[in-house]
Amino acid sequence: QVQLVESGGGSVQAGGSLRLSCAASAYVFRSACMGWFRQAPGKEREGVATINQDGSTTYTDSVKGRFTISKDNAKNTLYLQMNSLKPEDTSVYYCAADRIICRWLGFDASRYDYWGQGTQVTVSS
Repeated sequence: QVQLVESGGGSVQAGGSLRLSCAASAYVFRSACMGWFRQAPGKEREGVATINQDGSTTYTDSVKGRFTISKDNAKNTLYLQMNSLKPEDTSVYYCAADRIICRWLGFDASRYDYWGQGTQVTVSS
């Protein structure tokens, strides 16, 4: 069954903002680590940000200071607030989860067990 569902993608001009949401089943939301990945055409899937159950976060260098990952435990929802968007942020964005803490997973997509279907983000210059 579907356990992670992303929404909030769209088209925006450079400098604009978007907020992605990922609604999770209660079981998956209890995962130790949740994160956001993205994949542009012809490129490998890359990690963007991760968050542990204790709220500790990690960001890839290219989004530090612009993106914020957060969780709403009451709504079983993961968020990615994206500000100051750049054309190079254009990708399909995926949320992911795993029962192992983020420290041991890093941004290795192959280690995450649960994935959403993705949402397209397009940033025009």
